[in-house]
Amino acid sequence: MSSTKGVHRTNIGVVLVMITALVLAGCGVTRGAEGADNRRLRMMIPNSPGGGYDLTGRAAAHVLEDDGLTGRFEITNVTGASGTVAMQRLLNERGADDLVMAMGLGVVGAVYTNESKARVSRATPIARLIEDQEALIVPKDSRFTTVDDLVKAWKADPSSVTVGGGSSPGGPDHLFPMQLAKTIGIDPKDVKYIAYDGGGPLTTALLGSKIDVGTSGPSEFEGQIADGTLRVLAVSGKQRLPNVDAPTLMESGVDMSFVNWRGILAPPGISAETRADLTELFTTMHGTKAWKAAVKRNGWIDSFATGDEFATFLKEQDARVETTLKELGLT
Repeated sequence: MSSTKGVHRTNIGVVLVMITALVLAGCGVTRGAEGADNRRLRMMIPNSPGGGYDLTGRAAAHVLEDDGLTGRFEITNVTGASGTVAMQRLLNERGADDLVMAMGLGVVGAVYTNESKARVSRATPIARLIEDQEALIVPKDSRFTTVDDLVKAWKADPSSVTVGGGSSPGGPDHLFPMQLAKTIGIDPKDVKYIAYDGGGPLTTALLGSKIDVGTSGPSEFEGQIADGTLRVLAVSGKQRLPNVDAPTLMESGVDMSFVNWRGILAPPGISAETRADLTELFTTMHGTKAWKAAVKRNGWIDSFATGDEFATFLKEQDARVETTLKELGLT
């Protein structure tokens, strides 16, 4: 009789263990030997492979995976309207606790200029990760060897210079040359600007000499700059980048600076617990040696912020885009 009871209790114990495992699996969470959260997550990238969001998002995902902070990421590039399509998809997945999206100033601007209701402020802010300088990039055989060459030709005949960028009007690759034009005395309305959906298509346009100058983050062209097929005339920040052999605009006689940024959003309607978990996840990632190495390798500027600080920053950026476009006479 006692033997039968023992077997019965053992069976109950096995069932309870199985139920617990199934519940945890249903939640998508398992705990590794060191307590790491090994749930699988999804990340949307709002432009094509090779763009700034793609580089930043994938760098973050690799660090999270390789350091055992989370399980494998399912990464999806969602192209269209320079981030507006991806932004709408993020908002459509209201309450999804396994989804994040890499984004930045370009998405803020694209949503605004496309007159979309998919505003960034409707999503859940998780973290601002980095700032990134813009660069003036030309093909190796370009007629422009210095910023002064570009400025002289551009001012003499604005229509003779075609500028390409990896963002639509309102994005950093667009705002940067428009502000540059205004600074050197060119009406921004006279700038010939062609928008490409991310760094990949922009690289193709530069290498094919379809445009005279490209404006984007230099990390997106690391390979082409290294092999000499593309050259950087100048970078847009107040200080030179350690991994780019080029002066700043101010060193080149142009009195302006410009900085882009990138971060992480989650869908609206997620629980406070999920938001806290995701914020903690990216905060932990930010402190790893691997992430610090990625920031250094790509020439990014550490600009980490979470919570209310990041939420307030997003609202300020929306106002910044609106004001800048009006000042430039582009709205």
